[in-house]
Amino acid sequence: MPRSRVQGAFREALKESGIHTQASVHTLRHSWATHLREAGVNLRLMQAYLGHRSPTTTSVYTHLTARAEHLGADAINRLMEDL
Repeated sequence: MPRSRVQGAFREALKESGIHTQASVHTLRHSWATHLREAGVNLRLMQAYLGHRSPTTTSVYTHLTARAEHLGADAINRLMEDL
């Protein structure tokens, strides 16, 4: 299927849903990566899912969210409890 057809279907779905946010199919990819990261999916596994050759590309591709930041802080605090 041509990319333009996928993007066109996505735009139509946005319009029909009443969502008035600037978004693209690539936006969905970023969102998916962010949700995977929040769910604790390993970066190496995400790299395979996203088809990246370099883990650096994957780490840049994901976005830090408030929930992910909170989970990270909790993990650090648990590790530091016994020190």
